[in-house]
Amino acid sequence: MILHLKKFLKFILSMFIFSGCINPFAPKLIDASNDESILTEQKTIDGVFRNFQYSYNLKDTVVYSKLLSEDFVFVYRNYDVGVDRSWGKSEDVKTTYGLFQAATYIDLIWNDSYIAIGDSLEKNIQRGFSLTIIFSPNDVIHLQGKGNFKLRFNTADSIWQITYWRDETYF
Repeated sequence: MILHLKKFLKFILSMFIFSGCINPFAPKLIDASNDESILTEQKTIDGVFRNFQYSYNLKDTVVYSKLLSEDFVFVYRNYDVGVDRSWGKSEDVKTTYGLFQAATYIDLIWNDSYIAIGDSLEKNIQRGFSLTIIFSPNDVIHLQGKGNFKLRFNTADSIWQITYWRDETYF
């Protein structure tokens, strides 16, 4: 009985010792305490773009959907036929969800703003970005683009939201 107790105590002691070890080949992916510093409450324009980047890089459509106002409009140029196409929030969220599901990796990096005009309730922002989307090892897309955004301060929720996005990425 005492022999079993000694083995058990050695086992418990070794568990405490080894549980404090750090494996340099298997670091933590994300420190949960740092998640709060990544996401913002969208109280600023910068906070909107930080949440946008977070939603793309972590493929989070819930966060992405909160960026868009109910009257949101997305516009892009269909160069094959030479006309603009557009859609609203629900179609944009569905399309973005499909992208997030199809991609194995997404990396969005915002560049500096080219234009930032407006007041405390509405802003027009023109901003560049770099976007990498990996669907498979043989299907990788690298884009350098520019977007024209209109943002409005939602006074009911006290947050900034995107009301309009014109994508000016050339393929």
